Amino acid sequence: MKTESAADVVDDTVLFRVEGRTGVVTLNRPRALNALTRPMVVRIDAALAAWAEDPAVEQVLIRGAGERGLCAGGDIRAIHDDAKAGNTASAAFWADEYRLNARIARYPKPYVALMDGIVMGGGVGVSAHGSVRIVTERSRVAMPETGIGFVPDVGGTHLLARAPGELGTHLALTGTAVGAADALLCGLADHFVPAERLPGLTAALARTPVHEVLPRFTTGPGDGVLAGARAWIDHCYAAGTVEEIVERLLGQDDPAAAEAAEAARTILAKSPTALKVTLAAVRRAAGLGTLEQVLVQEFRVSCNALASPDLVEGIRAQVVDKDRTPRWSPATLAGVGDAEVRRFFAPLGEGRELRLP
Repeated sequence: MKTESAADVVDDTVLFRVEGRTGVVTLNRPRALNALTRPMVVRIDAALAAWAEDPAVEQVLIRGAGERGLCAGGDIRAIHDDAKAGNTASAAFWADEYRLNARIARYPKPYVALMDGIVMGGGVGVSAHGSVRIVTERSRVAMPETGIGFVPDVGGTHLLARAPGELGTHLALTGTAVGAADALLCGLADHFVPAERLPGLTAALARTPVHEVLPRFTTGPGDGVLAGARAWIDHCYAAGTVEEIVERLLGQDDPAAAEAAEAARTILAKSPTALKVTLAAVRRAAGLGTLEQVLVQEFRVSCNALASPDLVEGIRAQVVDKDRTPRWSPATLAGVGDAEVRRFFAPLGEGRELRLP
């Protein structure tokens, strides 16, 4: 693949270079925390397809421009506007995005993701399905969708369903951002490299295969939070419903009582509908097997969420008006019935389902 230059590219929101033996993808919207747009996704997918067939490119590296993070997710303001108008641009974006997630997971060459700084939502999708996932002391990895009336997607329910015990359920419902050690524990990353060593690692990758390079740069991540909380997390989140999970969290005895109660408060601030659909999605993902099957399920859930008032309201409260006071509908967990949850998993109809290669 020809390396793009500034003169070649009108859209510079994502940059591509071949540096030695490595194809480098740089998400280049630092003022927007490198949030993904559909054109960015389409161009990344095309570059990966070309590099997969290029013998001169032996491995791929993805990184984010700026100091704040790899990627904060998709452009949710655009999703808000699309859902509010009743249009279908979001569905088209998700179809392209989920196909890219599947390509990354099956990529035939090492796919190295620098998960430095903020890595959330769609940022997880372009990194955590890769074969070499690197976190730093600055990493904050999360699937925070329930806070905007949405459900973890981009293969997130596949990843969270496979975390040890009920850690994935905890992260899915609360949207908690985790650091390096906990990302490693949950299977969202593979290696810890101090941030100050990333420039040296990137330079070395131009000359050397990643698995030969990594031992020179990796070290221990230090202690996380989740390992010591496994007992109460596994007990509370094994419950059958969100209501029972909250009840167990609020009923914990010392020394976990304060932590568990804080988790309950966090959950109760999220969209009740999104919480119930998220719990069902993670549990269903555990039984589906392949990432592709989960992505098909997630596409149904995401498209059906466009008709939910909570998606528009959640983005309004968090991103558009920023008043942080969403008015969920229904406003309580008790108001969300099983039939409403099942609606999110309903087939979309002929010609509308996600098709993966």
